[in-house]
Amino acid sequence: MTCLKDRTLKALSLILSYPTRELQSAMPEIGGVLASEPRLTAAARRDLRPLVESLRDDDLYDLEERFVALFDRSRTLSLNLFEHVHGESRDRGGAMVSLVETYRAGGYDPATSELPDHLPVLLEFLATRPETEARETLADAAHIFEALRERLARRGSAYAAVFAALGQLAGEAADAGSVAELLGQADVDPNDLEALDAVWEESEVLFGPDPNAGCPATRDLLARMDRPINPAPDVAAE
Repeated sequence: MTCLKDRTLKALSLILSYPTRELQSAMPEIGGVLASEPRLTAAARRDLRPLVESLRDDDLYDLEERFVALFDRSRTLSLNLFEHVHGESRDRGGAMVSLVETYRAGGYDPATSELPDHLPVLLEFLATRPETEARETLADAAHIFEALRERLARRGSAYAAVFAALGQLAGEAADAGSVAELLGQADVDPNDLEALDAVWEESEVLFGPDPNAGCPATRDLLARMDRPINPAPDVAAE
């Protein structure tokens, strides 16, 4: 059984999860955790407030629709981190295997149908790890957080504040070149269903226990995250 060490990472994991009645009920407590986090600047804590209030007070149907439009209909806003790194390459399956083995080595068994690289799942795991280990892992993905923050900010989404906060918790500035490469990937109009189907037509990703694999350190979870994939050739330019 794992022990929660970082309530802020757990709070951010919940905020990035699909909206539910239970999440709405928990928002006062979640907001309190974030408002008192000394690792975040006053501006970052203030910027999180509109999202906290929205998730607490808005109609659940509207929250669900907004979440799906952002994170499920746009590949460049995917919360599955390896999507931004490996795309549909063979490397993605191997990375999934390593991640599953790391979770198991840490005594973590996520009760979810999401893929192991789903950001809320990773944050929940990191919330149980030592602070240095968690911070180093977040730093490996800092450029992904910054690219997601920028894309969400362009859409005027309050979710941008979550990725700004994750960048601060990483304690390391994102590499500008890597951010630019990610932002150079083409976006698809979330209302263009045919284009979305084409983009999300994926090859099977296999992952699971590997009897020949070791248990990598958490720092290796996001190895090669500093090498963003090139844009898919069939995606229309922004």
